[in-house]
Amino acid sequence: MNTLQRRQFTAALAGGLLLPGVALAKDTALPIPVSLPGAAQTAAAKKEPLVILVSLPGCPYCEVVRRNYLLPAQRDAGLQAWQLNITDKTTPLIGFDGKATTAAAQIAAWKAGFTPTVLFLGPQGQEIAERLVGLGSNDFYGAYLDERLATARKAPGGRV
Repeated sequence: MNTLQRRQFTAALAGGLLLPGVALAKDTALPIPVSLPGAAQTAAAKKEPLVILVSLPGCPYCEVVRRNYLLPAQRDAGLQAWQLNITDKTTPLIGFDGKATTAAAQIAAWKAGFTPTVLFLGPQGQEIAERLVGLGSNDFYGAYLDERLATARKAPGGRV
């Protein structure tokens, strides 16, 4: 699937449309934070970066990232991974500034409008490794994720 087709597919999913011949598995889920500072504090206590998956319900690429990479790392290595839904404009979320916001507004502030995007954040919400945007290749995604996690863990607030 090329970039244009992927964007059209993501847009169709966001609009609630079903594409002919495309079957979607039920989404698995990462926890959804109520408070970004609280989630960051939990991660810092475990000497881990805060990892946020910017997700879209029904997005098959988001599901691959969750199921094949983030959930196993969470289960096996204690990765502190959470998800935010790019279309969620109603569920309250406490931002790093202590103010009430929503996932959609926070994602827009981060300029992370493409799904899936994985963010690597420090204790004050600063990006401490290059974000991982899209799912270009299953063959290399794990290596890209590992590289960014290693960078994030070396940053202030990460592992020593």
